[in-house]
Amino acid sequence: MINAEVAIIGGSGLYDFFADASRTVVDTPYGAPSGPISIGSLDDRSVAFLPRHGDGHAYPPHAINYRANLWALASLGVKQILAPCAVGGLTAKLETGALVAPDQVVDRTTSRVSTFVTSGALHAPFADPYCARLRGALARQSNVVRGGTMVVIEGPRFSSRAESRAYAAAGWELINMTGCPEAALARELGICYQPLALITDLDAGLAEGDGVHTEDVLALFAANLPALRRALVTWLGDLPDATDCDCRTWTEPLEFWP
Repeated sequence: MINAEVAIIGGSGLYDFFADASRTVVDTPYGAPSGPISIGSLDDRSVAFLPRHGDGHAYPPHAINYRANLWALASLGVKQILAPCAVGGLTAKLETGALVAPDQVVDRTTSRVSTFVTSGALHAPFADPYCARLRGALARQSNVVRGGTMVVIEGPRFSSRAESRAYAAAGWELINMTGCPEAALARELGICYQPLALITDLDAGLAEGDGVHTEDVLALFAANLPALRRALVTWLGDLPDATDCDCRTWTEPLEFWP
C-alpha cells in the first residue's frame, strides 16, 4: 500500500484532484470510507485525496462515515490534512467567492459519532481546533482570509432565517455542515488539520428572496474551483514540516491509534 504524509479531503464540488493517480481501497474498523483514496505526486511529495461525499456526492453530510475517513488516512501515514469545504457566509464583510482559513469552530451537530474513544479518561485538547502552522501557510496567500469562526450544523437542510441571524449575532462568520466531527477526529489521531472554506452563498439571515438553494451553492463552487485548486497547490508547495507540531505530540504516550 502506498503511503502519503499529506492529504486533502475534498468537499462539495471537489471530487477529484489528480489527473493521474493510483486509487487505494482501505478497510477500517469503522467500515468503509467515502470511497477509494487517490494518491498522487506533487513537487516530489506524495499526496492523498479523499472526496468527503464520495464519488458523485453519494453521501449527504449527516451520513458521511467520518471515523472511517480519518482512520483510513491515518493508516496511510497521513500527518497533515487540508480540508476544503463549501460554506455559507454569516456576515456581509465576507463576499461570495472568498477563501477563508478559519481558526475556531462551533459544533451544532446532533447525531454524529464524534470520537474514537470508547473507554477511559482520554480528552483531546480542542481549545484551538485547527493547526496554526497550516493556517499560516494558507494565509501567506494574498487571496486567503486568515481567521474566523465556523459553526457546523447537522443538515442536510439549510438554516431558517432566525437560526442564521442567531449564529451571526453570536459573532460567527461561516456556516457549514461537515466540519464536525472531522476536526475533532483528526485531533484525536494527532493529525494536523485545517479547513479552507469557500463562501458559496450568503446564509438565510442575509439572503434575499427565498433563501439558499443547493443548485446555486454548487454553481458558485464550480465557478471558483480553479482558484481553490490553485490555493491548494500553492499550499502544498509551501507546506511546513509537521514533526514537532503540538497537534501530534499530545498523543505520543498513547497506543490507541493506527
